[in-house]
Amino acid sequence: MSDAPLPESWNRHLGEEFDAPYMQALRDFLSREKEARKVVYPHSSNWFRAFELTPLDRVRVVILGQDPYHGPNQAHGLCFSVRPGVPTPPSLQNIYKELAEDVGVTPVAHGFLESWARQGVLLLNSVLTVEQGNAGAHRNQGWERFTDRAIQVVDAQCDHVVFLLWGSYAQRKADFVDRDKHLVLHAPHPSPLSAHRGFFGQHHFSRANAFLEAHGRGAIDWQLPASAQ
Repeated sequence: MSDAPLPESWNRHLGEEFDAPYMQALRDFLSREKEARKVVYPHSSNWFRAFELTPLDRVRVVILGQDPYHGPNQAHGLCFSVRPGVPTPPSLQNIYKELAEDVGVTPVAHGFLESWARQGVLLLNSVLTVEQGNAGAHRNQGWERFTDRAIQVVDAQCDHVVFLLWGSYAQRKADFVDRDKHLVLHAPHPSPLSAHRGFFGQHHFSRANAFLEAHGRGAIDWQLPASAQ
């Protein structure tokens, strides 16, 4: 982990975190994982990809995930998103179903969400690394503290952001967000285990765009390119 891996807009507010004791402990943990020849996803060049693609001054929507995907070639630093050529995971398939019903977009045959990130959708996992085949292996090592701080920065520094909080974990993580300034929408997680308990039919995407347009921030084009790019 380099000393300043974030773009300047984020680094002004989060840069000091890299000098904190908890971050040094996280570095040490990740070094031990590497020394033990464990495979860590995503590649270190993508640990902060969400911040790189979505500068702080462009954040319009925040979607929170929990851990990166732990299978080969899946994770690339954006929650719910997978690399081109990788099958679309079930939770993302359900997001596509709701998008089609809500705003009429055409589902695509890939799960690559970088076009959303480039429009200002911060696709942030709570934990930014994982061991191959071992979901949750890097929880409680320090990443949560860093991403909590990132959410606090968005809450304080940005105006009129939409927080899409799917599932109890995301809802707890962002329960402090100022609802007088931002729009906070809750729903069950889109996973097949819970999507039919209230994720479908919430119209979060059209509600997000209505809020953004009402505050002069412009709508998100939720239609992904037909091919991953």
